[in-house]
Amino acid sequence: MQDPEFPNIILYAIPVFILTMLIELFLTTKEQLKHVKGYDTKDAFSSIAMGLGNVIIGFASKAIILLVFFWIYDNFKFFEIPVAWWSFILLFFADDLSYYWFHRISHECRFFWASHVVHHSSQHYNLSTALRQTWSGSFFSFVFWLWLPLVGFHPAMIMLQMSVSLLYQYWIHTETIHKLPKWFEAIFNTPSHHRVHHGSNPLYLDRNHAGILIIWDRMFGTFQPELENEKVVYGLVKNINTYNPIKIAFIEWVYMLKDAFSGKKSIKNRLLYLIKPPGWKHDGTGKISDDLREEWLQENSN
Repeated sequence: MQDPEFPNIILYAIPVFILTMLIELFLTTKEQLKHVKGYDTKDAFSSIAMGLGNVIIGFASKAIILLVFFWIYDNFKFFEIPVAWWSFILLFFADDLSYYWFHRISHECRFFWASHVVHHSSQHYNLSTALRQTWSGSFFSFVFWLWLPLVGFHPAMIMLQMSVSLLYQYWIHTETIHKLPKWFEAIFNTPSHHRVHHGSNPLYLDRNHAGILIIWDRMFGTFQPELENEKVVYGLVKNINTYNPIKIAFIEWVYMLKDAFSGKKSIKNRLLYLIKPPGWKHDGTGKISDDLREEWLQENSN
């Protein structure tokens, strides 16, 4: 089978990103949307800088990913799935399931969180936030997709579908859309569902990890609807309070390695700082998202 070639749709989408951010910026100045937090210049430019860095670094990381995918596909694949309309449907679900577990583990394992935290570091929520992407994670997060070339999906197909998923998730980073029809909210990831995901409220922590389909969160017990009486507070449990792209990209790596390798700890505990969820501490003084949620539920159950 001749290797298929697909365009880099992320690059083609850049003009759309710029246009839609300008439209959103205009809309948030309107009287009827005064409740929307809108744009902060420094924050937006930090997000855009992170996005540009991600695109530039992506040329190297995607080359590595393709080499690994092709190595598996050419040497170890179980089947050869043709490039056809029906195989793209299968790949759509397979890719989205892979994304769900990548995203969930990125919140539950500090090593993966060290790169993913970049996307959650803004205390604002608008289309520019969607561009706030990691500079480091793309070099190893692809491990969650290694099973796809193994079962026989062509690497070019996989890379295309990963880009489609990323593009879909762009438009859900907005407060200008409140709720969509119930059938759509039941099946797909939406601005409402993803606002929850970006919340630092204890009730909202580590919820709604969906890429395109929210069905995975409903199936695996991580779904949380946006509540009218619980306004989303964006950002981190402990915000980093910086607009410096270098700090945004790497500060959690520094914190994690410092926790793991400083002071007197057993080798096991040093390793656990890389594996356990954010907030975990070897002496029991830390609190992970489950602890914070449980405390919140107890306080609000009366």
